Amino acid sequence: MIEFLGYIGALIIGIVLGITGGGGSILTVPILVYLLGLHPITATAYSLFIVGTTSAFGTIQNFKKDLVAPKTALQFAIPSVIGVYLTRKFIVPAIPDPLFYFASLQLSKGTFLMLLFAMVMLLAAISMLKETKEPLVNTPKNKYLVIFQLFLVGILIGLIGAGGGFLIIPALMTLAQLTIRKAIGTSLLIITINSLIGFLGDVQTITIDWSFLLGFTSLSVIGIFIGLFAQKYLNEKLLKKIFSYFVFVMSILILYRELFS
Repeated sequence: MIEFLGYIGALIIGIVLGITGGGGSILTVPILVYLLGLHPITATAYSLFIVGTTSAFGTIQNFKKDLVAPKTALQFAIPSVIGVYLTRKFIVPAIPDPLFYFASLQLSKGTFLMLLFAMVMLLAAISMLKETKEPLVNTPKNKYLVIFQLFLVGILIGLIGAGGGFLIIPALMTLAQLTIRKAIGTSLLIITINSLIGFLGDVQTITIDWSFLLGFTSLSVIGIFIGLFAQKYLNEKLLKKIFSYFVFVMSILILYRELFS
């Protein structure tokens, strides 16, 4: 029964990606670990392939609807990929475990990263939920500042080990001034690039059960088509709220689990 729920979860991953343009990696690792019994390291690697492949199919569909900004996607992806790579290669291994002791309490490396994950999600959700009282002014931006900001986004993505849709979408709306629908479509392309390049690093270090992985991913791909179909019946304001509340709820659940369980 639990395994069956895991495969239902594969559909849900795709649906969430299709509707919100992010959140897939937030669901994927817990489903693989808690419902299907995979080791966390294996689950993280599989998550990159599942989310990356599913996002690729969503990107193709959004291209047909003119909901992807390819130039913006590449501008965002290159600095963020560099940030992700450097963080996973140098920063994360350098974090001590445990991070520090305080009396009889200690903060482990894993707990620190999960708490950081939850706090970043929470701040992103609050930022998205804020109503804009005045229309955005199309002011020119310093390209070097934007590149640096995207590099920092990549560092955050690398630290928390997620696809980063919940970070990328607010950045696309703020820095590139895209509408929520176009930000979602463009986010899927960026997630595809980040996730699949990240997965290439795992192929040589772990044994891949391709039969399981392709089967699970196929269900997730079906889910993203369902999500994309549902998306067109939702207005932009509602889409923004769905995405924001989803990220908010997930952040609270992670904080509760890490602090009180």
